[in-house]
Amino acid sequence: MKTVEPTASQIQAFAAQADDTVPVIMLNLLRYREQADYTNHPDELPCSGREAYQRYAAKALACIESVGGNVCFAGVAQTVVIGPEDEQWDDVLLVQYPSRQAFFDMLSSEQYRSIGFHRTAALDDSRLVAVTPGASGSQL
Repeated sequence: MKTVEPTASQIQAFAAQADDTVPVIMLNLLRYREQADYTNHPDELPCSGREAYQRYAAKALACIESVGGNVCFAGVAQTVVIGPEDEQWDDVLLVQYPSRQAFFDMLSSEQYRSIGFHRTAALDDSRLVAVTPGASGSQL
């Protein structure tokens, strides 16, 4: 199932989880549209999904940094080794925030709300997974 925006229940579950005194890293898996979908923003110049995401990223970085966050890793996705064969990704990002609240502060900022439509226009599919540091059940 293709997903670009979180559901209300996903946001609620994320907000309710874990200690807000630890950093959270957001794992982003991104698949771009061939052509950005600016149906709701007809004044935007047509472009590819990747170009629309670059429009978003150019301004999103300032939003991330304004709450104390940073991009830890950005790379081009390669072959899915374990996973559905039809689930391919274009890019992978790891973005660290000092807390869950910092992430929510960024999302609710006027600056971020004014650019989020570029992300929606750009993406055909995505995953956003919250990861916290600490011991896991696996020792690998």
